[in-house]
Amino acid sequence: MPTTSYKDLSQSFGEYFTSFKGSLPATPGNLYDPVKYFLDLDGKRVRPLLVLIAVDCFKGDVKKALPAAAAVELFHNFSLIHDDIMDKAPLRRGKQTVHDKWNNNIAILSGDVLLVKAYQQIAISQNAGALQEIFSRTAIEVCEGQQYDMDFENRKNVSLDDYLEMIKLKTAVLLACSLQMGALCAGAEPKAAEVFYSAGRNLGMAFQLTDDHLDVFGDSGKTGKQEGGDIISNKKTWLLIKALELAGASQKRTLEEWVAKKEFDSSEKVKAVKNIFSELQLKGILEKEIDTYYEKAFTELRTACPNREKIETFISFIKTLMRREK
Repeated sequence: MPTTSYKDLSQSFGEYFTSFKGSLPATPGNLYDPVKYFLDLDGKRVRPLLVLIAVDCFKGDVKKALPAAAAVELFHNFSLIHDDIMDKAPLRRGKQTVHDKWNNNIAILSGDVLLVKAYQQIAISQNAGALQEIFSRTAIEVCEGQQYDMDFENRKNVSLDDYLEMIKLKTAVLLACSLQMGALCAGAEPKAAEVFYSAGRNLGMAFQLTDDHLDVFGDSGKTGKQEGGDIISNKKTWLLIKALELAGASQKRTLEEWVAKKEFDSSEKVKAVKNIFSELQLKGILEKEIDTYYEKAFTELRTACPNREKIETFISFIKTLMRREK
């Protein structure tokens, strides 16, 4: 965190969220134990912090925005539990996924109850009517993005434009929603809140592309995820799509062979595909793409809020995330 005030924001949310978790029922255990287990994992909690940072930028009452911040965190965790089922992922944040530790049916229900709890938090938020409209639209878009993501697994031809639209819906809009909700909780003008939404969307694009980067080039011990998980499951990520676009005939043939294989050694596949990514110098190209989205967000934030000091503090904080390792 760049300043004490951001630590305070994080602490305020942590206290509120701990109280929320303590209010969850004990029974039925197979519903609420997985919920508590997942919420106790070491998540980054970027989205709720964005809500509170936006409130702070417009000099609003942070305490009144805590339910809205909790709502986006609960929704995010709901989506992760369900995503892990669809992806058959064994790990999340370095721990067993809910469906792997319990089973698919329990994981589905645990995710469902988190979604309902998220809406309950919206209902007790300041300016609840406006927030619910934004939140519901975002929830639908996230589901649309997840469907596109699954559809892409069985599509041979996915363009970069297709992929960027998918990650905008699946990931970026929730960060955008977080900033817009925070601005509205603070009483910001609707136009300013819309610009914060756009800035959040650009941050979200950068954030997801960073996840693509970390899946291949990151340290799995720090990311808490399976190394090369996207490569193993043939995810149509920015890296794979760009590689197929730039690859020579031999490289493209090798990539297509690995994608087509039904049985393979996971570590061998990751190594082979990663080698092609490196040959094409995709690491540096992707890092430049990520930086472009960040710069767009910085420009928008500086135009939307008159409090230059708070915006520059916010931008300094974002820069600490730009080269994150998990």
